[in-house]
This record gives sequence, structure tokens and C-alpha cells, in this order.
Amino acid sequence: MSDEKDGTSGTDETYCLIDATRPPKADGPPYAECVLCREPTEYPESYKGITLCPVCEWQEAQRTACSG
Repeated sequence: MSDEKDGTSGTDETYCLIDATRPPKADGPPYAECVLCREPTEYPESYKGITLCPVCEWQEAQRTACSG
């Protein structure tokens, strides 16, 4: 799949407009709790914002994936 206008392939970063920023990984405990299931995440407890465990992060990615 190529874009006729600029000659790029279908992997254009503007195709999916979901913000994919992630919090920094923690070096060790204490870990932040997942906001959905309360399991420990891989992010530091000091991180401000939404943190998801790997399982909930995967499920959220499936729900919000671009189906283009």
C-alpha cells in the first residue's frame, strides 16, 4: 500500500492519531498500581498519570487500535 502523493508506504506516522507516549520504566520497587485492575505495573510509583499493567495495556491497545 503506497501513498500516491508523497511516495511513502502505508506506515505513515500520521495514519493513527492516538498518543502513544509511555511513562518511564521503574528501576525497581515501589511500582505504581494499574488504574484498572490494581496489579503492579512496570512504572515507578512516583509517576503522575494513568499507568496500566502489561495485560491491561495490551487490552487497551487492542480496543483503541486503528482498524484502517
